[in-house]
Amino acid sequence: MLLNILFILIGFVLLVKGGDYLIDGAVAIAQRAKLSPMVIGLTVVGFGTSMPELLVSSQAAWVGSSGLAIGNVAGSNIANIALILGTTALIHPLPSQRNMMRIDIPFMLFAMILFIALAFSNQTIQRWQGITMVLILIVFISLEIRKSRKQIKAAEKASIAVEEISGDLSSIATKTNPTETAIQSQTLTHSMPLWRAILYVIVSLAAMVWGADLLIDGSSAIAMELGELFGVEKEAMERIIGLTIVAVGTSLPELFASVMAARKGETDMAVGNIIGSVSFNILCVVGVSSAITPITNAWAPFAIDYAVMFSLGIILWLFLRTHHKIVRWEGAILLTIYILYIAKTFMV
Repeated sequence: MLLNILFILIGFVLLVKGGDYLIDGAVAIAQRAKLSPMVIGLTVVGFGTSMPELLVSSQAAWVGSSGLAIGNVAGSNIANIALILGTTALIHPLPSQRNMMRIDIPFMLFAMILFIALAFSNQTIQRWQGITMVLILIVFISLEIRKSRKQIKAAEKASIAVEEISGDLSSIATKTNPTETAIQSQTLTHSMPLWRAILYVIVSLAAMVWGADLLIDGSSAIAMELGELFGVEKEAMERIIGLTIVAVGTSLPELFASVMAARKGETDMAVGNIIGSVSFNILCVVGVSSAITPITNAWAPFAIDYAVMFSLGIILWLFLRTHHKIVRWEGAILLTIYILYIAKTFMV
């Protein structure tokens, strides 16, 4: 028991500190690569924090438990939107961006529809369908990176033009160097070397994945011991652990990354992390898992989960559209939906 408690504490520390350094490194990479924080959230942070889902689902598919891949992805996506965005919005309201509403969220909803359609059409997600899903994701990421770089360059040119005009006026009035402020700003922006930023991201992601694994193992072991102590059947206890500890545990990197991003004021990265994770879970995790082995019986056992997942995607879009951000009371609604979903799952 004491060893498992130690595992939980170590896992928690790794997740907190990993999330802290991950955001610092990701922001520095965004500045160096001339990418927006939203794109970094969609790619580096979003995909990196989804590594536990990828590892769990790929391993399950490899040993023939391909159905676990579906449950892991659907449950994690529900937790990502309802639990993680709900919790993060309670800490700090999460604003939307024009590109997010026009491209990123519609793409996430498209990925959900594609996922559900493939599962419903013939009850099996074939290898070629999984490979197609991965290719769609690669094309989308490439286009997002290309577009972000163009936007950043255009913004920099506009900023330089404004600084030159204001600098000329300032030099006339104060006889100071008009480029001094720009140089100081550039120095602050690129204060972290690129190699250190990349190292921060890699080490932080590894620490978060390891921390989530320790937390899951420690919590599962304690839950099993408590189950034996109170006479709960092993099968029932394993089901409870799967629905709570494993589902939430594989989403802990996203949770801590989003919370840390919100606390540091990087709200674009916090939202981008979740949108990227949902898209990654569907197109990459399901895609890779079905490429390893076709996922059979992909519809009937998960129909309710699909409905909840897609409904949450629509609710997220509506929240961001109505107020142009997720406010605290909307975050509370998302958390309430997640609690009701878990309660309903226990009663089935």
